[in-house]
Parts: sequence; structure tokens; C-alpha cells
Amino acid sequence: MSNGLHFRDVASMPDGVRQAAERAVDRERMERANATPNPAEKGDKRRNKYGAVKTTVDGIVFDSKREARYYEQLKLERDCKIVAYFLRQVSIHLPGGTRLVIDFLVFYTDGRVRYLDAKGRETPAFKIKRREIQHHYPIHVECV
Repeated sequence: MSNGLHFRDVASMPDGVRQAAERAVDRERMERANATPNPAEKGDKRRNKYGAVKTTVDGIVFDSKREARYYEQLKLERDCKIVAYFLRQVSIHLPGGTRLVIDFLVFYTDGRVRYLDAKGRETPAFKIKRREIQHHYPIHVECV
């Protein structure tokens, strides 16, 4: 039994099949002619798997609107002297070569320190890494 249609040549194809094949070939030729090695050069924007939208604040590109808003909130708290200072994109290294990059490490004026990750949803990989961090270090990573 055959898994596809077989024709001796293009002329022996039914009209609808021949036209569809010609359109597919034309589309492929156009894509090859317009192809660029870098999708960003072509203007293609890939959608984030979780729907996050890259946002720029103060010339810094954030991975999501949530992260950008929390950055602005931390700046206000710093101006109000609630937060002494904060760090962005802090790597926490784990045994086995794994690492978790948290969005903010916040130092408060009252001496508290918080490890914050701006997430709309906790992924299974994040949950595993957070659990591993809490096992190896006296750190609690919070989602905001």
C-alpha cells in the first residue's frame, strides 16, 4: 500500500493538486530568497512560551512587564529609604553545575535580605531549583 500520491510528471497531476504543489514551491522559493541567518534581522518576533513581553525601563531590557514593574517599585522604595539597595540578575550556583538566576536580591534598611523572582507562574524547573537552593543554603527564594 502506498503512503502518498505518485505521478509520473507534473502534467499528469489533477489541476487542484498541481496548483497546490506550484504554490508550495513558489512559497519555498520566496522564503529562501528572503531568508536571513538571524531571525531578529528579518523582524520576526518570537512569542514567549508563557506570554511574557520584554519591556524596557531606564534603558534596561526586562524579560517581562511584571519584572519591569517590580524594578520600578524597588526604585521607589529605595528613594523612600525602605530599601538600602538591590541587585538584579543574581546567579546562585548549585552542586552539579546547575544555577538559578534570581531577578532581584534586595537589601532593606532594617537589615533584612530578600531573594525575589518575578514570575507569573512557577515552572517545574524553577520549583526543583528553588527546593535545591533551600536544601543547600539558608536562602528562601520568593516569587513576586
